[in-house]
Amino acid sequence: MLPLVGILIVIVGFALRLNALLVVTVAGIATGMASGQAFLDVVAAFGKAFVDSRYIAIVWLALPVIGLAERSGLKERSREVISAIRAATAGRVLLVYLALRQVTSALGLVSLGGHAQMVRPLVAPMAEGAAENTHGTLPDATRDRIKAMAAGADNVGMFFGEDVFVAIGSILLIRGFLEQNGMVVEPLQLARWAIPTALVAFAVHGTRLLRLDRRIARDVSAVNATSTEDTP
Repeated sequence: MLPLVGILIVIVGFALRLNALLVVTVAGIATGMASGQAFLDVVAAFGKAFVDSRYIAIVWLALPVIGLAERSGLKERSREVISAIRAATAGRVLLVYLALRQVTSALGLVSLGGHAQMVRPLVAPMAEGAAENTHGTLPDATRDRIKAMAAGADNVGMFFGEDVFVAIGSILLIRGFLEQNGMVVEPLQLARWAIPTALVAFAVHGTRLLRLDRRIARDVSAVNATSTEDTP
């Protein structure tokens, strides 16, 4: 039972709102040492896992580039581009991104999207720009709603799209779990049965995105009406 001390450390650390990376690192070291390994062996295991997952280094290289692009006006430029498209609305922009995110994830290209590299610098500002082009100045609460729906589109698209790809970690995890319980299922079968779920998820969240435009219109109208009443 002693190696389970890492779970306790994670629970306590998250409950105290400590730094998540520090908590997980301490929990990993504590678990390794509690299981009889030396401190240097545990650190070596961390290093080996980092080196084997070389794609992590690519992420750290991409983040500074995204930061520099934002500082140079990436958000403002994306808003200007989308504002020039008359038919674009916040809901339609996010619906297109949801479709692209789900299709690319189904092809195994899960790294093409993401909150840090796509939603925050591009998708959310484009949706806000489309809403401003249609409704004018937006209340802060409406802007937050658009950002939340943009993040939700990314989550739904990736979560339900990646299971259609046979060589993704979630499919292998499901297959391993079923095999441990005596049910042998091929990854292709799991991926095939993930297609109806992905279509339903797209239909449900796509409907929410299309309804977003009406919600924005109501919010802006309510704010304008309140402002008119307050004006002497």
